[in-house]
Amino acid sequence: MKTLLALGASLAAIAALPAAAQTAKPAEVSVWVHKIDDKGVGEEIGKIYFKDGPKGLVVSARLHKLPPGPHGFHIHEGKSCAPKAGPDGKMVPGLSAAGHFDPDKTGKHLGPDGQGHKGDLPALVVAADGTTSGSVVAPRLKVADLTGRSLIVHAGGDNYSDQPAALGGGGARIACARF
Repeated sequence: MKTLLALGASLAAIAALPAAAQTAKPAEVSVWVHKIDDKGVGEEIGKIYFKDGPKGLVVSARLHKLPPGPHGFHIHEGKSCAPKAGPDGKMVPGLSAAGHFDPDKTGKHLGPDGQGHKGDLPALVVAADGTTSGSVVAPRLKVADLTGRSLIVHAGGDNYSDQPAALGGGGARIACARF
């Protein structure tokens, strides 16, 4: 009888714990990535996995069919990958994703470790065969920050500065994912 009472008390104590305390599993999410152009969202080119880690958001990209080399890689404010008319009236791929995620309204592009907008991710490096592998860490982000946003891959690399070109000089938006 004492054993049953002790078991009942233990189960009641566990049930009273918050769900997070019962499951120590870190938050995770994955998204499908698609090529984008001025006509809209195109073919699927892979998946990116996001997981909260001890040093920040762990980002693991498994993509293909991208141009080789470094690419700017950012979380954007908007949740759409659709094209939108730019200031000149021409359709711009992924412009509906809006600007880089900047909850503190810094207006600065200082890289993943800097105190500018939080949407800056470490560069996405694409191999000669057009594929990506490996992981990077975004120290100032968590999975919870991604809800209702998008991810953009830019055509060129990112120097994490607004000079000589705005927003790191990454150029055109070539791929997108929605959270």
